[in-house]
Amino acid sequence: MRKQRRRRSRALVGAVAVTAVLGVAGCDVIGGSPSGPDAGRTRASRAVQVWNRSPASIAAVGDSITRGFDACTVLSDCPEVSWATGTSDQVDSLAVRLLGRAKAADHSWNYAETGARMADLPGQMADAAVRRPQLVTVMAGANDACRSSVRAMTSVADFRAQFEDAMDTLRKALPKTQVYVASVPNLKRLWSEGRTNPLGKQIWKLGICPSMLGDADDLTSAATLRRDRVQQRVEDYNKVLKAVCAKDRRCRFDGGAVYEYRFGTDQLSHWDWFHPSTDGQSRLAAIAYRTITAKDPVT
Repeated sequence: MRKQRRRRSRALVGAVAVTAVLGVAGCDVIGGSPSGPDAGRTRASRAVQVWNRSPASIAAVGDSITRGFDACTVLSDCPEVSWATGTSDQVDSLAVRLLGRAKAADHSWNYAETGARMADLPGQMADAAVRRPQLVTVMAGANDACRSSVRAMTSVADFRAQFEDAMDTLRKALPKTQVYVASVPNLKRLWSEGRTNPLGKQIWKLGICPSMLGDADDLTSAATLRRDRVQQRVEDYNKVLKAVCAKDRRCRFDGGAVYEYRFGTDQLSHWDWFHPSTDGQSRLAAIAYRTITAKDPVT
């Protein structure tokens, strides 16, 4: 009887030990792949614990939107009103919202370039990594669709490869830096809003996004098809941004919020009626801030 009791006792202790080990493995926020009905909640919890909603420094990469192009004067950058790193009181940029006005100027850096396409992003990422920011913001892709013609647009496959290259460049230098990725804006809506302004249409003739904005008043089936093809490419780019970002647990996509935002004339530059105005820049900052500070990532 005593031997039988000892064997049952040892078996019970062993079972408890195994259960404890499995329980710890299932709750570890770094390792383990729990299964069962709570698996999804555990994975979501792991992502939340990894994400820091209060980064202490910011670097921005991207194109003319992040440079504040045409927001202050015609055909000129105006980085002080940038949605990402600007210091202007008119915008209340992401840097100001996250870091406070006193620290924003010294702890945020803007490496975006007017005219940049996704192919330029790896180089910008390399430059940004030197600063060792805790957060990098990405807004790129509009210029890949805004080409001289539909045929000249960046292919979806190349766009994906270039974005993956940019993320790899950052990760090799800064494995734990967080990334916020904004969706490409709805270019067709910008055309629809801006074409109501005669001055804007004259500026468009200087070469702003000809694939979408060229012959702005042409409503023939050929012109409509051209704009629809540009719009479809933008939507395909956004699918790429979402998919690539989803593979990195320290990356958050805006869920299409910038694409879906209904820019009106107040949010568009009164120089070219296409790029964001200071008010539009402020709206972009608000979208980014909501995404970055949210408890859970947008799915």
